[in-house]
Formats: sequence, structure tokens, C-alpha cells
Amino acid sequence: MIHIIGGGLAGSEAAWQAAEAGVDVTIHEMRPVRPTAVHQTGNLAELVCSNSFRADKVDNAVGLIKEEMRRLGSLVMRAADQARVPAGAALAVDRHVFAATVTQAVESHPRISISREEIAAVPGPEWSPVIIATGPLTSDALSLSIQQMVGEEHLAFYDAISPIVLAESIDMSKVFRASRWGRNVWSAKGEDGTLSELSATDEGDYLNCPMTKDEYDAFYNAVITAESATVHDFDNTQFFEGCLPIEVMAHRGEGTLRFGPMKPVGLKDPRTGRLPYAVVQLRQDTLAGDHFSLVGFQTQIKWADQARILRMIPGLEQAEFVRFGMVHRNTFICGPKVLLPTWQTRHRTDLLFAGQVSGVEGYVESAASGLIAGRNAALIAKGESPQAPPRTTAIGSLAHYASHADPKTYQPTNITHGIMPPLEQPPRDKMQKKLQIAERALRDLDAWACATI
Repeated sequence: MIHIIGGGLAGSEAAWQAAEAGVDVTIHEMRPVRPTAVHQTGNLAELVCSNSFRADKVDNAVGLIKEEMRRLGSLVMRAADQARVPAGAALAVDRHVFAATVTQAVESHPRISISREEIAAVPGPEWSPVIIATGPLTSDALSLSIQQMVGEEHLAFYDAISPIVLAESIDMSKVFRASRWGRNVWSAKGEDGTLSELSATDEGDYLNCPMTKDEYDAFYNAVITAESATVHDFDNTQFFEGCLPIEVMAHRGEGTLRFGPMKPVGLKDPRTGRLPYAVVQLRQDTLAGDHFSLVGFQTQIKWADQARILRMIPGLEQAEFVRFGMVHRNTFICGPKVLLPTWQTRHRTDLLFAGQVSGVEGYVESAASGLIAGRNAALIAKGESPQAPPRTTAIGSLAHYASHADPKTYQPTNITHGIMPPLEQPPRDKMQKKLQIAERALRDLDAWACATI
């Protein structure tokens, strides 16, 4: 029997992998018995921060890790593909359909049971093996127990959530539909795993709210003078750089937003034939297309100010907000001091971590760590040796980073080509370089998967 604490993406994926390997699993999930500050349902794998799984092409590192997960039978990727909504070259999902799909699959698996309870302390050897996959909102009691176990204080940063607007309240006469300029889509083809170009299209999957310079200046000034809901000390608060609140970015300089989430590059306004001075993009949040999230607009501004400021955006003057932005604290262990590349802990090999609490960042990366942790917990339960994926794969490079980065400067990371080993003889062309990295990764992953079955 494997015990998994936490029923988020990592915990659900870990449970699925272990159960599919023929081992009984119990997921211990505290929701809805004990809710969190940001979750709204008791469903497993509920998405909170965004509905985007980011790029879905293998010339991008996160697209590559998705393909690796699909080849390893990932439940999360299967559910994401079923719940997909238009988002250009990215994979975005209807968050409700996604969570319901994962929950139904887990609940109906004959080898998985779910216990709705809070686990307040790290279990002893009577639970062996056990995976802790409690995510960034680990309860205070369990956080303290983990801290005592690893002998180090947790690191923490603040993560912020983007607002969501009701589609029917958007003034469509002031926005235009377009994706940032079309890019070639690449996919694995053929038995040899080589990659070929499929198409180059611009599907127009985003609503774009264009701004003039005067409109941007007024918006910027409103953001930097708004009252924040929780954290007031921008200089001392440790935000994750990949998910900065818009007001934190704005305080770094007048042009930061315009060169960040509001950049107009590749978005020509069809009504003027010119690039706007700045753009706010809206991404479809549900399959029905009735909700849109503001891309990159995570914020901690007080809700009254949010409504006033966001309605300064052209097209959103009468917007009805389904959800305002908010801030919550993310908690994670210092992986290089605690973990092995198999996601086992160094001091107790029957105890594994997975997901954001293990020191990775992002939905996909969390699920990927759960996938390997679940497979390895199953091997431990069977009396076999856990296996780390090849270092040349994206999923293996993520595990290597979490267990080998410099602990003095450790920060959670998304999967990037920068943490993957370089090619021995890389081509000069950047796209060909990325494609060769992908071909090597998928070739080595397939060989590893066949050898570990």
C-alpha cells in the first residue's frame, strides 16, 4: 500500500501511476473537510492560479515535457487534452472539466481510495512508502512537521492569481481577436521519433484590448497608486519571478508592463493596421467560452481598486468579474538538501516528495514530478529499486535540478532548456538545436521506459 498526502496534480498523477503499476494507493486529501484560502471545490487536481499549461510544442521545453508525460501514460495530460480550450500554440483547459475528469478517473480506479482528512504530521515508517504532495498551501501543522524532519526552515514566496471576467460583459467593439503572430507547430512523427513541421497558422485564440499611450499612462499611474490587499513591502517580499503581480512589475519602472504582459509585439490591430502602444490579452477560461482570464495579470490589489482599475482597460469598462486576483503564500523545501533525483528523500528513502512543495514551479512540472514519484513508490512497494529518468530528458533534467542545484541560491524553476544538458555538436540554427534536443530526449525516454517496464 502506498500513501499519498495531497490530491493536487502531483498527488493525483502519482496515485494513477502507482495504481497502473499494480499497487494499491490511498490519497489523503484534506479538502473539503479543511478548505484552503484559494481552492473553491473538493475536486482533485483543482487549478487555481491559471488555466494554462503553457506551450504545447516540443521545440519548447515545457512542450517537450508534456510529450514525455504523454508517452509515460500521464493522467494529467490525458485530462488536459480532453478539457482543452483554444489558446493558440499553448495548452489551456477548462479548469472545471479538467478537475472533474481527473477526479472521476481517480475515484473509479479499483486500486485507489480517497480519504478526506488532514494529515498533520509526516507519517512514520508504518506508512511505507509515502509521498508528500501537498502543494504550495501545505497546512501549518504539516509544514512544521516537515520543517522539523528536514532540519531546515522552509523557503517561501508569494504567488498571485489573475482575475477572470464574464465574456458577455466584454465590449467586443473595442477588442480584436488574434494570437500573437503564428509560429510553426512541430510534432513527433514516425517510428524513429523524428520531428516534422505540421503547420504555421494564427488561430486568433485571444481577445486583445489595445491601448493608446495616454490610456496606458493612466492605467500605469492607477496601478502604482492602488492599495494592496496583503503585502505592502515590495522590496522585502520574495515573489516568484515567473508570476509577479502587475503592481510589483509596475513599481520596477514605467515600461515594465509594456515590455511584459502588455507587450503589443505581433498583435496588429486590424482596425488601424498598426501595433497598439500596449495590449491586454484575454484567454478563454472555459470550454463554453463564457469566462476569460487576463493573461499575466496576477495581482494583489484590493478588490475595490481592482474593479476600478481593470475597467480602465478598453473593452472592460462594464466588465463583470467572476473572480478577482489574490495573493497566497507558496511553501517549498530546499530540494538540493533533501531530495534524490528519484524524488526520494536522502535520509529516508521510503519517503518521497512531489509537486510544488518539492521545489518545482508550474502545473506541468508538478504533475511530472508526481509521475516519477508515483512510479518509484510503486517500485519500492514491490521491493525493487527506484529509477531516475535519463538526464537528457526534460523530466529527468527537472529531477536533476531539484536535487543538484546550489542550495544557497535555490529557487523553484519551470522546465527550461537551460537546465538540460547541451548537445555535443549543436547546430547553429536555434530551432534545429531545440528540435535535436527534443529528438534526443524522446529517444532516450522511450529506451528508458522500455527498460523499466
